[in-house]
Amino acid sequence: MPLLDIQDLRIDFGTTRVVDGVSLAIDEGQTLGLVGESGCGKSVTALSIGRLLATPPARHAGGRILLGGQEVLTLSSDGLRSIRGRVVSYIFQEPGASLNPVRRIGAQVLESLRLHAPSRATEAEVVRRLAGVGIPAPDQRARDYPHQLSGGMQQRVMIALALASEPRLLVADEPTTALDATVQAQIMDLLLDVQRRTGMAILLITHNLGLVADVARRVAVMYAGQIVEEAPARHLLSQPVHPYTRALIRSVPEIGVDRERLPALPGQVPVPGRWPAGCRFAPRCPSALASCATSPPGLEPVAPGHRVRCPVRPPAIP
Repeated sequence: MPLLDIQDLRIDFGTTRVVDGVSLAIDEGQTLGLVGESGCGKSVTALSIGRLLATPPARHAGGRILLGGQEVLTLSSDGLRSIRGRVVSYIFQEPGASLNPVRRIGAQVLESLRLHAPSRATEAEVVRRLAGVGIPAPDQRARDYPHQLSGGMQQRVMIALALASEPRLLVADEPTTALDATVQAQIMDLLLDVQRRTGMAILLITHNLGLVADVARRVAVMYAGQIVEEAPARHLLSQPVHPYTRALIRSVPEIGVDRERLPALPGQVPVPGRWPAGCRFAPRCPSALASCATSPPGLEPVAPGHRVRCPVRPPAIP
């Protein structure tokens, strides 16, 4: 049984469908990369796992979320408290906005330990946790406020908070955004080291296909509230089928390849509630057929473990 099993999830904001029939599964110790442009529904899907969306305006319109064998969408308040942190934990976007600006770093980590591991809730353990995520002089940094730390150090504090409860699933939502390449590598090395030691699963939400290629076992590509392609990472990145996936891969810079300009995908992700009647990518798709404008495609298998929401089979990427 997968650790996380999302089945046909549908989320509405008011009368507007934002996530539409998403199905995903993650095994213990596995990393799944969820990629796509901003506005595709990745973060809404991720926040649904721990029921962190405000209701209203969000509303569960259908589907299931099984986490560690429990149906998340029917859990009571006490049941949710039992899985938040201990089973699923989050690294949110923009750590500077997620950390409490008026509380010292050490106090915030200590609060998490008191909630999830009270027997280890000591100042010495706080220092050990900060040192464990690579923060130099952790005893001094524990007395700092968030604004006194760099973006990379703030992200490391967020990781320390997320890992304080030793979760079985870590949801990392753009964990390396706005960080330089060296710090990005350090952050991901840290998460993968924890994964190797504990067997923790990771849901990695990112725009960075290069990062996905390095760390993910499987990749799911999301567009306009739907999964449009899912496959083992190496297979998908070397043999993409959906035109959207192919466009994303073409836009990644390559070392040693001299280009004046990277290929750009025209248009933008359609606004929820104004999705095209047929294939949602059809207005931007260079391979679209006349039928694509009226016939919504299903997510169909094209190879073992490889599903695609597109009837068109374009030629291989040159």
